Amino acid sequence: MAKRRAKASARTVKSTDLRAGLQKALAKRRKAELVAVLMELAEEDREILRRLAVHFEVTAPPQALVAATRHAIADATDFDEREINRNFSYDHAAYEEIERNFGRLIAMGQLRSAMDLALELMDQGSYQVEMSDEGLMSYDIEECLAVVVKALKKCDLPETDVAAWCSAMLKRDRVGFTSEADLRALRDQFAVS
Repeated sequence: MAKRRAKASARTVKSTDLRAGLQKALAKRRKAELVAVLMELAEEDREILRRLAVHFEVTAPPQALVAATRHAIADATDFDEREINRNFSYDHAAYEEIERNFGRLIAMGQLRSAMDLALELMDQGSYQVEMSDEGLMSYDIEECLAVVVKALKKCDLPETDVAAWCSAMLKRDRVGFTSEADLRALRDQFAVS
């Protein structure tokens, strides 16, 4: 037992030494060099890109936001098919990005873009839920979709468009329960009006 503790503390010391050394090395660099390295890392890893964009509160034009949301949907719903029927890990941060981007698109007046992306999320996300053991990511999907549903409740889009979107969402739900109650209620609200 004592040896394991010694190894663990040795790892902590090495990690701390490395962090201190890195901080010292970074402090000596010019701003342009640091920016270049951060951009290189962000281009190689979308998770780092998302984290930096959130940290620095980066805003993007609608087309770039749509593209970033498509990437986030792909990242969030990706899984190793060898892990089917297990509680496989998935990218929570990508789901948070989708939710944030839906809100941003809606704030920019791009509700229809958010609706189209929500259809993609339902398609890919419900497949991910279907392939998992317990479908733990269904809560993340529902939180993302709730942003769009909430906006649709107050929108001025034609009622037939909203009702048709709800029907399309329900049709794409491979598991039959992802935001089902909210989508049916919204469809009924606009179908009755």
